[in-house]
Amino acid sequence: MTEDVEFGTDGWRGRIAEDYTFDNVRRAAQGFANYLTEEGRAGSEVIVGYDKRFAAEHFGAAAAEVMAANGFHVALTNSATPTPVISYAIVQRGASGGINITASHNPPWDCGFKVRDEKGAAVAPDGLRAIESVIPSLEDVQRMDLEEAKEKGLVEIFDADPVYIDHVRELVDIERIKDAGLKILVEPMWGNGMGWFPRLLGGGATTVSEIHDRRNPLYPGMARPEPIPPNVDAALEKTVELGADVCLIMDGDADRMGIGDEHGTFINQLQVYGLLAYYLLEVRGKRKPIVKTVSTTSMLERLGEMYDVPVYRTGVGFKYVGPKMIETDAMIGGEESGGYAFGESIPERDGILGNLYFLDLMVRTGKSPAQLIEHLYEKLGDSYYYDRIDTRFPDEKRPEAKARLDAAEPETLAGLEVTDIVTVDGYKYELEDGGWLLIRFSGTESIIRVYCETTDPDKVEPLLDAGLELAGLK
Repeated sequence: MTEDVEFGTDGWRGRIAEDYTFDNVRRAAQGFANYLTEEGRAGSEVIVGYDKRFAAEHFGAAAAEVMAANGFHVALTNSATPTPVISYAIVQRGASGGINITASHNPPWDCGFKVRDEKGAAVAPDGLRAIESVIPSLEDVQRMDLEEAKEKGLVEIFDADPVYIDHVRELVDIERIKDAGLKILVEPMWGNGMGWFPRLLGGGATTVSEIHDRRNPLYPGMARPEPIPPNVDAALEKTVELGADVCLIMDGDADRMGIGDEHGTFINQLQVYGLLAYYLLEVRGKRKPIVKTVSTTSMLERLGEMYDVPVYRTGVGFKYVGPKMIETDAMIGGEESGGYAFGESIPERDGILGNLYFLDLMVRTGKSPAQLIEHLYEKLGDSYYYDRIDTRFPDEKRPEAKARLDAAEPETLAGLEVTDIVTVDGYKYELEDGGWLLIRFSGTESIIRVYCETTDPDKVEPLLDAGLELAGLK
């Protein structure tokens, strides 16, 4: 019985008080307990954390009560905690997995139930299906009062921050960034990333200020805490007003990131991925594989050729990226939505570490964000242009649209030759200039997305129009 609880790209998400209720959170937790028990993990430790959304701490407590009643030792975070910090705690404590109460970058009326495996990574698709299959009816849910569980030693309240801070200090020369004299603006989007950069970088020549740095589950001034325009427009304006060198952006649970340059211009997610990969390859001298979803940049293939490292493509979502990173021992994995994971840490998106790496790139090269983009394009021998259109699309119309796309075999799009059609996750048309057009249905919302990347800025709008036409939206 799984009505109202269906696991999508990264777990289960629902509308608070409609289908995302305490009863359904308890049912989902019981499903996870059943799954771990069937996997031979009965009695092991499970980490439970949460974000700053409405009542998230109470939903987290509800999940902890169920896991404790099933005999698991629960380490429950003592406050709202960034997703990467929760995932690192799973690995550091040797837990068998974790539950994270968060809807990440989604609208304020939603909350979510994410599950993680023993490596801190998103559970692979077959695991998600297995969890969903053992979610019971409410009457079959076991539950123990939180205070009783604490008294019996089945629930421990803990602070996940210190060990994560020690961990990132091993990966990044924090003191070098503190001494660099940068002026940094941080946009934590009312979420879990607030306070982290002042704590990490305070006390040196570098100064850090924040915008939207208090809890507000309504996310005023933005449609959702997603680190892209127009949600970041206020932060970009503030960057110019303050004369900041860079704007560091994190989404609501701090697993995704964004960058604004010194001119208040948004550096898009594909450009950030290109720069982070370049940083690891050129500045840090890494020579391990890159993992990317089909919806992100071709700059990675070009970098892979230049530095002789393989590039692996997956479907959209970290339920694909994380396992592929583990399989290939990748140095970085990422997706178009601004989520990047790093092989020397955990196979989980990390907006804190990603932003620290970006600062390290600035300091080590002595270049501003705008200069870094210019430098990367010089290195690659081309500039890259990207955009995306999201369109509300009723689920009942999907079969018709899918049939239309299945039958489509265009030879050209916007005057560019189609060199290949890839159907790993959606419909991706590879183009003669090294760019691409992708049409795919969202795995979490009733939305159809049309994306493109091209080396010709004049082709962006025509390519998106061609995609809308192929999908029957124009």
